[in-house]
Amino acid sequence: MKIWAFLLLLFFVNSTLYAQQITSSDKIFLLKKEDSLKTIGLKIVQGRNAADRFFADSVFTRIFVRALKTRNSFNYAFDSIVNISKLFAPDSSYKIFTWQMLINENTIRQHGAIQMKTADGSLKVFPLIDKSDIISNQTDSITDNNAWMGAVYYKIIQKEYKGKIFYTLLGFDENNIKSDKKIMDVLQFVNGKPVFGNKLFVMESSEKSQNQMARYILEYKKEAAARLTFDEDLGAVVFDELTSESNTPNKKWTLIPDGEYNGFVWKDGKWVLTTNLFSGAPPKKYTAEKTIRDAKGTIDDSKMKGGDPQIKIP
Repeated sequence: MKIWAFLLLLFFVNSTLYAQQITSSDKIFLLKKEDSLKTIGLKIVQGRNAADRFFADSVFTRIFVRALKTRNSFNYAFDSIVNISKLFAPDSSYKIFTWQMLINENTIRQHGAIQMKTADGSLKVFPLIDKSDIISNQTDSITDNNAWMGAVYYKIIQKEYKGKIFYTLLGFDENNIKSDKKIMDVLQFVNGKPVFGNKLFVMESSEKSQNQMARYILEYKKEAAARLTFDEDLGAVVFDELTSESNTPNKKWTLIPDGEYNGFVWKDGKWVLTTNLFSGAPPKKYTAEKTIRDAKGTIDDSKMKGGDPQIKIP
């Protein structure tokens, strides 16, 4: 009986692997589409004006959807397309593609799609529609893929609590002419459909609902190089503490890293804010070449003058 069970399992595994393979003719088709996407994708970034970029984005999207309709395209990497982010979920249940398009110097839109892994290799995709400009309470809103808080994602962190799977997404939003954003969001699949945002972010020691947010947004001065990264060793999402260079913290475009770090630690199904992340000096990988604090940790006003402290984060 054991040998028959083993043979049946082997047959199932081999059948599944075969079903997930891309045929040679489909691979040739995908290679051609990828070559076209690579060229058109650059025009989304390099287009001389908004009309050129809109046109390139429209053509890119149509070709990309056509390519994704190819059976088992889930297993195709699209490696040469450099204008988009391509991330696999840690459990390989889905892929998420995101990219951005500059409309004008003060308006940037993110586009994207979630491609689900299917047993027969057919296409199941959820388009991501950036509605961040009309989401009034961005840190509290829970939305679906049709009202997405746009970002270009660079990390997926998978967590499980009481049988539920949570995917934490770290992303970048070039935002506008004055400020950039980094966004920490939570993705779940509810009844098979994506839901963005969840009240899992505990911002104070109290765990009352009013102290919890659906996502965390770090907004800061343009090109100030603020950090929002997952540290595998700490098991924490580490981010820069920000200080206003003009003593106006409500003006997000004046916020710059001050050399200190905070973080979110996963605890009992929540991302809990930790302000004393490092017991002593932060590891070398977090040390800025120049910060606005002196050796004693006091903010040095002389480094604030001129509005450009020239902070560089490795």
